[in-house]
Amino acid sequence: MKMLALDLGTRTGWAHSGPGCPITSGVAEFRTDRWQGGGIRFLRFRAWLDELHALTRGVDVLYYEQVRRHAGTDAAHIYGGFLATLTAWCETKSIAYQGVPVGTIKRHITGKGNADKSAVTAAVRAHGFVPADDNEADAIAILIWATETEGGVR
Repeated sequence: MKMLALDLGTRTGWAHSGPGCPITSGVAEFRTDRWQGGGIRFLRFRAWLDELHALTRGVDVLYYEQVRRHAGTDAAHIYGGFLATLTAWCETKSIAYQGVPVGTIKRHITGKGNADKSAVTAAVRAHGFVPADDNEADAIAILIWATETEGGVR
């Protein structure tokens, strides 16, 4: 099964795996400047999803970090925009998608549901990965969780 895991945000971490393929991962930037409208980041995000979908020859299931609390209003609005864009995109492509609570991801990868970013990154490194930042580490952790628990089934 081809899986894609995302840590949604202005710096979106991603990780992908498929049958007979190693996990690949990275970070995509969706920052805007003062001359761009607020919707541009979401249009670029959707175009990036289309490109990633084509490069990976499709995705069967997508997992994303389900954030329930944000540091501020702007962060909550941006996350909501990414989530709305993502779920609508999945619906149009008939891709199954599932949010994974932050504590579930942290507990699985570190053994502690309230682990900090550095602990998650260290645990991902212990699995043999070299993430560029905590966003990529989170995406890899989500994909490890999805693979090892069959999407939370076991």
